[in-house]
Amino acid sequence: MERSAHEAGNGTWALSDGRAGNARQALALAMALDAAAEACVLAPRAPWRWCAPRRLPGADAAFGASLGAQPARPALAVGCGRQAALATRLLRERGARAVQVLDPRIDPAHWDVVVVPEHDRVRGDNVVTLLGSLHPVDDAWLERARARFPLPAAQAGPRTALLVGGPTAHARWDRRELGAWLDAIDAIHARDDGMLLVSASRRTPARYRALLRRRCAGRAALLWLDERDGANPYAGLLARADRIVCTPDSVNMVSEAAATHAPVFVADPGVAQGRLRNFLDALAARDRIRPLDGELAPFAVEPLRETARVAAEVRARLGSA
Repeated sequence: MERSAHEAGNGTWALSDGRAGNARQALALAMALDAAAEACVLAPRAPWRWCAPRRLPGADAAFGASLGAQPARPALAVGCGRQAALATRLLRERGARAVQVLDPRIDPAHWDVVVVPEHDRVRGDNVVTLLGSLHPVDDAWLERARARFPLPAAQAGPRTALLVGGPTAHARWDRRELGAWLDAIDAIHARDDGMLLVSASRRTPARYRALLRRRCAGRAALLWLDERDGANPYAGLLARADRIVCTPDSVNMVSEAAATHAPVFVADPGVAQGRLRNFLDALAARDRIRPLDGELAPFAVEPLRETARVAAEVRARLGSA
């Protein structure tokens, strides 16, 4: 585990396996609880990582010297993901307060607080639920993003951000469907004369990036598909969009889009299955998202800001425990 040295019982650690979704959620909640929280990337060893967060004999050695037998610990450990669940469990045994994000798949009583999406089944006296995922997007974050990512000179029409993820087992779509979504957006922009801002993700397949580059080069005011396009302007797109279109495959991406003040449209939300579909249905019931259509007409929205609410509830529970 990589971290700065701490005296025992000081500070807040945000622990994850380094995967983007886990790291972002752990750090977002940790910093909402303590602005000086540090991100800690875990490097778990076998055999303990195979069974995490179950505690096999010798688990104190699971993360090497930095989480070995010495008493070093934070005052508060916030983890996200299965590997982090073992680390937060071990740190709690040493006296740290422990908050775990996502269902650890074992008894939540091993942690002080467990935070899960509301469509997960896990419940308990120490379980806090949320709609979507944890992230840092709020008005201050958006204002900083606007300052860091200036856009080309404004056009008369609206700014449309297109956020492209990638097909998953719970949301299957292909290049044909991506092409159809681009056709719809092209028609709308021909009518509105607006500005198109496009961003892909790490999960976007290379052949889909090639399609986006072919279709959007020369049309988009901003196009980011990989490192060849410079710094990733994703935050700036969220901050400056008048409306946002998302592919239907990512709770994290849609959660962050829904935290802005822009209307959010999801391309073919009906392809989503399972908990992802439940999440999209819940947002649609709140009229926070609508399907991508031929209009992208503006509608009034209330930003979805679950991180601050969850942090307040976690703080209250830790204080009363």
